[in-house]
Amino acid sequence: MKRIVLTATAMVGTLALAGCGGSASADSEPELSVGAAYMPQPVSASMAAGFLTIDNKGGTTDELTSVTSDAGEVTVHETVGSSMQEVASLDVPAHGQLVFESGANHLMFEKLKRKPKQGETVSVELHFAESGPITVEMPVKSATYNPKTGR
Repeated sequence: MKRIVLTATAMVGTLALAGCGGSASADSEPELSVGAAYMPQPVSASMAAGFLTIDNKGGTTDELTSVTSDAGEVTVHETVGSSMQEVASLDVPAHGQLVFESGANHLMFEKLKRKPKQGETVSVELHFAESGPITVEMPVKSATYNPKTGR
């Protein structure tokens, strides 16, 4: 009888640990979503900027490795102080955000195939080191659009 109780206790303990391990590993995967995407109407016929926020509710950092669009070439730019530079990738922190906004990190569209106009949308595909690609429709807003005021 003592052996059966010990075996049952060991099995319950093992199942409890397996359950904990399962939820911990699920939490460790990146869980990405994208919001607040927009492109100010370009003033140039060949260049534009794009802004968005990538949320990661998962427990592991992911990395934005590239962005593609049928509108033209897209590069990822980081702004440090007053200096802007193209980067190969940017981290999307675990339980955090990667924010692209005016005067900071942003997407740079170059060699536009056409000049997007206010009211249209531009499609981009975000590529990550760990997660699958995410397609985002960026509405084109006025050239002076401010997301904080909505105008």
